Amino acid sequence: MPPPPATGLDRRLFLTSLIGASAAVAGLGGCADGSAAAETKGASTAPLADKVPEGTSLKISSYQNTQQIQFELAGLKVPFEVSDWLNIGAGPDVINAFRANSLDLANNAGIPPIQAYYQGFKAKIVAINLTRKPNYLFATKPGSDIRTPADFEGRKLAFSQGQAQGVVLLRALKKAGLGYDQVELVPLTSNQFLTALQSGQVDIAPLANSQAPAYLNQYGSKGARTIETDVVDLLSLLWAPQSVLNDRAKAAAVAAYIPQWVKGLVWTWEHPDQWNREYYVKTQNLTLAQAQAVTELANKPLFPPSWDEAIAWEQETADLLAEGGFVKEFDVTQLFDRRFEAIAARAATAEYRR
Repeated sequence: MPPPPATGLDRRLFLTSLIGASAAVAGLGGCADGSAAAETKGASTAPLADKVPEGTSLKISSYQNTQQIQFELAGLKVPFEVSDWLNIGAGPDVINAFRANSLDLANNAGIPPIQAYYQGFKAKIVAINLTRKPNYLFATKPGSDIRTPADFEGRKLAFSQGQAQGVVLLRALKKAGLGYDQVELVPLTSNQFLTALQSGQVDIAPLANSQAPAYLNQYGSKGARTIETDVVDLLSLLWAPQSVLNDRAKAAAVAAYIPQWVKGLVWTWEHPDQWNREYYVKTQNLTLAQAQAVTELANKPLFPPSWDEAIAWEQETADLLAEGGFVKEFDVTQLFDRRFEAIAARAATAEYRR
């Protein structure tokens, strides 16, 4: 195992910093209803119902209203009530919402389910979209002389253990041949990254492709830049608490949602001009040129009929975190509910299955 960061920061403290005070109030009280209930019942293996029972509802995450806008533009509907669309995206926030029983289904990358497992919360992956191109790049603070990942040595790096940005950073460090003792990992959540860069609290932060244009527009003239790598975060996924999936009616609703999620992503890919105008320009305050730059970096949706590649990638990610002492080693196959494995692929044409 590599030695600890130069700051001497105990990696277990990352967990506390990422869960935050909200878990103590909202999360821990809900834990018994989420993880403990699932532990008592075990993971359901019952066949999924063909029809969603009347009166079934789900609370679904929709960060910055992405899903509602997709569904509206594509004319998509689901055969159940969405009792709430929650503006939640970051993995730690999703886990807290799961614990508090205020969220039933979320869209995240591969690392939040690993983090939830490490925290003792039972949840399962129900749908997979593979991403082949990088969704993130590294941004420097204004006035930085950093040009490549090799220059990260000795610098302060924004690190979120429970989010995709965290594992992208760890993979980039590994590829650059840098150990954890050669950098200073600063524990933050992704919604703090921009402020940390602007203030000089960190030298580097991984930003989503959609964030970079606005950041460079504001700070590029002051010496900020972005560093592109070929490090990808392979998985975009849907996941849900085990207690939700053990409920036959809610599990059927999750199964019914997946094809619409697929169609929404495909519609967005196939209608970039409309998506740029209606989403990025109207709701995200990007210029049309910035929106087009983001769209050009977008990943074509890919819904594999088999989850084998996704499981292998998730295992690599968990092992990478374990090597750094961030989590304990475990078998990630238990994070996947394979009753749902074929649903996304069946909803897509052959072009989006390979």
